[in-house]
Amino acid sequence: MTPPKSDAILARLGQLHPKVIDLSLGRITDLLARLGNPHHSLPPVIHIAGTNGKGSTLAYLRAIYEAAGLRVHTSTSPHLVRFHERIRLAGDLIGEDALCNLLQEVETVNAGAPITFFEIAQAAAFLAYARIPADVLLLETGLGGRFDATNVIAKPALTIITPISLDHQGFLGDTIAKIAFEKAGIMKPGVPCVLAPQCLEAFDVLVRQADDIGVPLITDFAITAEHDDGFSLRIGAEHHDAPLPALPGRHQLTNATVAIVSTRHAGIPNNSGIDMKTAMQGITTATWPARLQKLTNGPLCDIMPAACEIILDGGHNIAAADAIADWLSRTAQGGKTVVIMGMLDNRDPIAFLKPLAPHIATLAAVPIPGEHQAHRPETLRDAATELGISAIACTTLTDAATQLRTIHPDATCLLILGSLYLAGTILEHHD
Repeated sequence: MTPPKSDAILARLGQLHPKVIDLSLGRITDLLARLGNPHHSLPPVIHIAGTNGKGSTLAYLRAIYEAAGLRVHTSTSPHLVRFHERIRLAGDLIGEDALCNLLQEVETVNAGAPITFFEIAQAAAFLAYARIPADVLLLETGLGGRFDATNVIAKPALTIITPISLDHQGFLGDTIAKIAFEKAGIMKPGVPCVLAPQCLEAFDVLVRQADDIGVPLITDFAITAEHDDGFSLRIGAEHHDAPLPALPGRHQLTNATVAIVSTRHAGIPNNSGIDMKTAMQGITTATWPARLQKLTNGPLCDIMPAACEIILDGGHNIAAADAIADWLSRTAQGGKTVVIMGMLDNRDPIAFLKPLAPHIATLAAVPIPGEHQAHRPETLRDAATELGISAIACTTLTDAATQLRTIHPDATCLLILGSLYLAGTILEHHD
């Protein structure tokens, strides 16, 4: 198959990456100014930052708004299979011709100046969002918040900060407090901010920053009970019973609740049609790939026993591992779970695997195809072995699945995890 033209343009733009990354908004604001400041002509923006749950919360918001008949733009990153996933225009992924035209327009205006891949991609996305009518833009940060290329919106309709934990310490700081300070950078004076449940260290920083600049924090909501077929939540003085959200895992109850609460505070025109019935419909129809996603077709499905479920998750930090471990403890009782894992080399595999260790029968470590900055399979195998996990190093995904089937023909679950890049490779050939 011939690669799309946009791949060549994106590769060319990637070569403009600055030799030294200084976290600032200077490059993106200069480029946007030369493009006519398209970010000043956007539909109402809901800006989302956090460590875990940003994409899932956005997916629930999109589903709720679309259930209400609204036109929704979305901006997400990274993509899993194709760059086009990052830009959704009034419900549809951006087309190849439109993407190429936008990238070339931005490339021409940038005129070879040093700029990051994310910055130039976000500039192209802002052009698209400004030119296609919509009722709302759901805007996910790429890295951090304060100096993220998305943080050029002076007056969003709402900001959301999902749970904060350790991640990207090389850029954001080596403590929860430092990371929370960076995420708090999306807050704007007078703009409500929906705050997902946080650890105390993050909560203190976020509350202090909100007080300093005059941000109304929305925190008066909670999950009050969990049931086999749903959960109960409190929003202010109201109490509601909700069905289980579409995405699996206990952590998704929080993401779905944050999305429901957010629709009440965003102040978006045409928002009045979103009642609890519509919100419930939305959370049960949301889709978001590589979040405990069940795969039913593809080469790995052909290798594993028919009774073995294949679950794909892009989780790669400690908070994600905790959420996956909790899901395994509730769903895999009495079963046998085997794991295929690949991971970038800026991640700590021992810290990631520690909460998962009690649930893994055998782990097969693999390289991430096409990714040079990844842990060697032997490194991941040794990390697993150090935690008492039976582990093997494999050269390919096929080799890993074949060996796991031989070792555990009675496996009930194959869980693939450790990297969104690995997840993207899997989704190229599976659904």
